[in-house]
Amino acid sequence: MAPSPRKCRSEMVAVSGCLLLCVVVFRPVLSRGCNDNTGRNLDNSWYTKDGEELPIMVLMPMNESARMSSISQGIDPAVQLAIQHIRESRLYSFSLIPKIYDTECDNAKGLRAFFDAICFGPKHLMIFGGVCPTVTSVIAESLEGWNLVQLSFAATTPVLADKKKYPNFFRTVPSDNAVNPAVVKFLNYYNWSRVGTLTQDVQRFSEVRNDLTNELEKADIQIADTESFSDDPCVNVKKLKDNDVRIIIGQFDDKLASKVFCCAYNLNMFGSKYQWIIPGWYQGNWWEQANSTNCTTKKLLTAMEGYISVDFEPLSAKQIQGISGRTPEEYEREYNIRRLQKGVESSKFHGFAYDGIWVIAKTLTRVMERLREKEQRNIYQNFTIDDKEVGRMVLDVMNETNFFGVTGQVMFRNGERMGTIKFTQFQEGQEVKVGEYNAIEDVLDLINNTIRFQGVEPPKDRTFVRLQRRHINVPLYSILSTITILGMLMAGAFLFFNIKNRNHRLIKMSSPYMNNLIILGGMLSYASIFLFGLDGSFVSDKEFETLCTVRTWILIVGYTTAFGAMFAKTWRVHAIFKNVKMKKKIIKDQKLLIIVGGMLLIDLCILICWQIVDPLKRTVEEYSLEADPQGRDIAIRPFLEHCENTHMTIWLGIVYAYKGLLMLFGCFLAWETRNVSIPALNDSKYIGMSVYNVGIMCIIGAAVSFLTRDQPNVQFCIVALVIIFCSTITLCLVFVPKLITMRTNPDAATQNRRLKFTQNQKKEDSKTSTSVTSVNQANTSRLDGLQTDNHRLRMRITELDKELEEVTMQLQDTPEKTPYIKQNQYQDLNNILSIRSFWESLTEGDRSSLKNYLEQKPQAQWGSVDPSRINRGPLEDINSPEHIQRRLSLQLPILHHAYLPSIGGVDASCASPTGSPGSSPRHRHMPPSYRVMVSGL
Repeated sequence: MAPSPRKCRSEMVAVSGCLLLCVVVFRPVLSRGCNDNTGRNLDNSWYTKDGEELPIMVLMPMNESARMSSISQGIDPAVQLAIQHIRESRLYSFSLIPKIYDTECDNAKGLRAFFDAICFGPKHLMIFGGVCPTVTSVIAESLEGWNLVQLSFAATTPVLADKKKYPNFFRTVPSDNAVNPAVVKFLNYYNWSRVGTLTQDVQRFSEVRNDLTNELEKADIQIADTESFSDDPCVNVKKLKDNDVRIIIGQFDDKLASKVFCCAYNLNMFGSKYQWIIPGWYQGNWWEQANSTNCTTKKLLTAMEGYISVDFEPLSAKQIQGISGRTPEEYEREYNIRRLQKGVESSKFHGFAYDGIWVIAKTLTRVMERLREKEQRNIYQNFTIDDKEVGRMVLDVMNETNFFGVTGQVMFRNGERMGTIKFTQFQEGQEVKVGEYNAIEDVLDLINNTIRFQGVEPPKDRTFVRLQRRHINVPLYSILSTITILGMLMAGAFLFFNIKNRNHRLIKMSSPYMNNLIILGGMLSYASIFLFGLDGSFVSDKEFETLCTVRTWILIVGYTTAFGAMFAKTWRVHAIFKNVKMKKKIIKDQKLLIIVGGMLLIDLCILICWQIVDPLKRTVEEYSLEADPQGRDIAIRPFLEHCENTHMTIWLGIVYAYKGLLMLFGCFLAWETRNVSIPALNDSKYIGMSVYNVGIMCIIGAAVSFLTRDQPNVQFCIVALVIIFCSTITLCLVFVPKLITMRTNPDAATQNRRLKFTQNQKKEDSKTSTSVTSVNQANTSRLDGLQTDNHRLRMRITELDKELEEVTMQLQDTPEKTPYIKQNQYQDLNNILSIRSFWESLTEGDRSSLKNYLEQKPQAQWGSVDPSRINRGPLEDINSPEHIQRRLSLQLPILHHAYLPSIGGVDASCASPTGSPGSSPRHRHMPPSYRVMVSGL
């Protein structure tokens, strides 16, 4: 048995939850009970009569003390105006009678008013109204059981869009979710693809945010950050700033909006870099009424300047006559007159209410037409129709609604109004309309030149990071390349000089082949500078990787070639002149070439293994963001290209260790031979200086290059200058002295070499360690003795040569003076014996030279007199070729004897004149035949 209405009503008043249970469980039974008991129900023949008064249930808060009652008070003039216009149109055969029930914006009271209307009021064909979201949602959920359709003009909550839960609910006002497609369209218009959301932790706003998230994902717009707050939004606003969110979509009420913009002002999140998009349904001057922050109004206005608000359009901007025969402007004028007559405030929903009455009128008209058509088809049958079928027809007709009203084109899609969304911008303390979005056509129409951004262009949706390559400065590259070309030309000139004069004694004795290697290494080192200056701004990524390998090979091979040749020459000088035992030591250029070749072979093995196992590749190192120097709204992220591989440290360690040890040993050899100076024989002094320079500069260059790794211009400049300095200094030290010597004194290479050596050797020996003091002292004494004897013998030879010339002249010119000769015979004999003693002190090489000369002269010549010389004067005869040749035959062996020890041809210990002739196998007595020749001489 069905419960009585009074019992259900008392339960409804007592407990709201029980009322909802009554609505959901017993709604069919209650419908029958209420209608049967009241007797006020309208039978189903209402559609057959013209001029019928059709009651419409109107649910809204009317009590002035109730929340949102101001909306209802501003709605009533629009409803009355719509009914009047419908009546005046004479297009409808019925009259709409609105029955207003006060819900007081309370769930319990709203349900009570609804059941009072059902049970005690007339039979309502439709329900119009629904202002408070909670009351509306509770009633709308039960409409299907009552076979009623509700049309709301002010309920914008997104919850009511769920057609599974609220299938009989429609609304002429767009829902809060309707602004989301418009927002997405606006974002796409300005190419904003990265946004953030700031949402008040309330269900209404959370629903909008969830729907917005879906719309943004469909549009492929990134949500950089999603923040929600309850009371204090500052922490969340700061997170948005930390995440570099520039376009912020807010969902919060006007009370918290002032706090949000106060935080934005304190965090400097306003101006040309930021764009705020917030709801547009706030009341006028909301920032003054709801300001509960410590920010002044001026600060709030500063932070608010330029924000975009989005809301539905209350009245269409198109001045087109709608279904009522009036334009929106004409309607608004009539509405204001009626409103002022009643003395109520305007409501922004009045246009939707006005169009809602017209929707009901058109729907009922269309339903009546369908019922009449159906009745005519069943004229011969007992035609009946129930409330359920009528309710289904109302639903179908509502979905087919399409006309132009004062709020624009009125049509529904799944019960949702496809309306017009307007965009306004806060400019200088007031909101200015800047465009609108037509949901039916999916078109965004922005008014030209109305949007004013704080900057010269719309804000960026993020801090646009512009990658900026740290490249080699072109002028710097040009300058260093020019210097390098000059260096290569100099090296080429030295190479030409070295090859052209390779047979010259000065060049030949300084190892021209090793000099060529030094030049070749220098030129390879020069060439590597061009490759080090090329980066991604000149070549492609693939070509850059190739350059990484090529320049590494060229520099390493060039360094080894040049430094290896200098090292080998320094080693030879050290091996010869630091030989304590003074033994004969001959080191030819072939052996030095083998040393350099061995170094290059080690380099090639390292480079080949490096290339096969772990080749160099292009890597990009990005640095922290930097502000744009030109002040644009972008950030600069510098990046630098490197040549690296997986185990870069290991490979560099191998190369540095090998080159470092070689360099240290080279510096040691250069230091040991620093006082050896024999320009014609070697370049020891200059080579040593070059080794020092290369070693020191390479150490400094490697260290500074590593420290300036993130500064390519500085790094390239240092590396290039180190290479240029080392190569240029080395080539100049090796070749410039030779050029100067050959130009000023080509024969200087053969003068005073032995004297320089002995002096330098004497200085060197005095500075050696105490462990070889006795040996060095003995060597010094011996060399001093050799020097003294050499000088004495050369003077004696000169005197004897003169005496021989005088004797010869006397014999040729005055044969009658024989007694005089006999008187001086013993004295001459003593002179000849002195020469014999000198002969015995000569080495085998010196004796061979003298022997070859004597064998070329017939023995008879020594005692004969040339008739041509009888009539010559003494001075002319002394300077004759025969006398000069004779003097040279005696002097050259002695000079040869003094020179050979400097090139390792004669053991210095054997050259001592104080030594016994029998102590060495070279010092043997002259054969008898040679004695005769010397005696005859």
